[in-house]
Amino acid sequence: MHSRGRSKRFVASVASPSNFTYHFTRISRNAKTGPMPVTTTSANSCPPGCSLKHNGCYAESGPLALHWRAVSEGGRGGSFDELLQEISTLRRHALWRHNQAGDLTPSSPGVIDEKLLIQLALANKGRRGFTYTHYPPTPSNRSAIQRANQIGFTVNLSAETLAQADAYAALGVAPVVVLLPAGMTKAVRTPAGRHVVVCPASLGSSDCLNCGICQQRDRIAIMGFPAHGSGARHVEAIFFGGQGL
Repeated sequence: MHSRGRSKRFVASVASPSNFTYHFTRISRNAKTGPMPVTTTSANSCPPGCSLKHNGCYAESGPLALHWRAVSEGGRGGSFDELLQEISTLRRHALWRHNQAGDLTPSSPGVIDEKLLIQLALANKGRRGFTYTHYPPTPSNRSAIQRANQIGFTVNLSAETLAQADAYAALGVAPVVVLLPAGMTKAVRTPAGRHVVVCPASLGSSDCLNCGICQQRDRIAIMGFPAHGSGARHVEAIFFGGQGL
């Protein structure tokens, strides 16, 4: 993937607990997102226990993999502080997607850095940023995610099964998305009866820029992303969150 508009190369921010790299693309060329701003975070941001790592993660292959690898190796992108600066220049009410690959920045393995996430949410003030995370909703992670959503930056919890989607939704801290079983492309109910809507962009009937459902923090419906391609766990990287999904 390539950037249009402003794109810079930076060094790692001292505010980050480790050497994480962030790339900002002002106008994406991805047909699924549409021409909207998107970001990419280095692969070391992904939770170590993600079951999709080397097991169906779309961002590990294809054109996105080349871009993600360059960001992860420091060849593209830059600091968290510079990322915040770029976000703060977006027009008011702009819809943008954080982490087309990568995840939220951790403070330690498996633990979201709440301080950095809140800074990101504050930079998003007045704009419509959203993302997905594959970090487990432990008490500390739930606190960080809930605070970000309350400030106005939408963080979706990414579930891998319909049963897990029920468990995440029952927490009441954030909207939920789920990886649907292979071949499932129609609306379905979870075991507990929750409504699951299939992502319009996954079906080719819209794109993120013209949809925006995943940015709706107070939605009740769970957003579902169909598995496809080689292996039942393969899913579009531009969605879902965590390890590029």
